[in-house]
Amino acid sequence: ADGYYEYMTNECVYSTSDYSDMVYLLSYSFNKDVFLQFNSTVGKFVGLTELGVMNAERLNKDQAILQQSKAEVDRFCRHNAQIWDPSVRDKA
Repeated sequence: ADGYYEYMTNECVYSTSDYSDMVYLLSYSFNKDVFLQFNSTVGKFVGLTELGVMNAERLNKDQAILQQSKAEVDRFCRHNAQIWDPSVRDKA
C-alpha cells in the first residue's frame, strides 16, 4: 500500500553474563531506513541522514533527554535481562 512507515526500536546488546558490556540502542526509522540512533556507549544521538543530523543536534542539546536515554541501559536493558536471562539460560 502507498504511504509512509515510521517506527522506533529499542535494543539491548550484550554477550557477558554480568552485563558489563551491555549497550542500549534506540533507532528511529522512516520507510525502513534508520535516520537517527542513540547508542549508550557513544552517549549521544547520531544522525545518519540529513533529517537525522538535524534531529540529533536538537536532541543532544537537551540534557534531560540525554540523561534519560543514557539511563535506559540500566532501567530497560539490565532490568529486563535480569528477569529473562535466567529462564533462557536454564533451558540450554
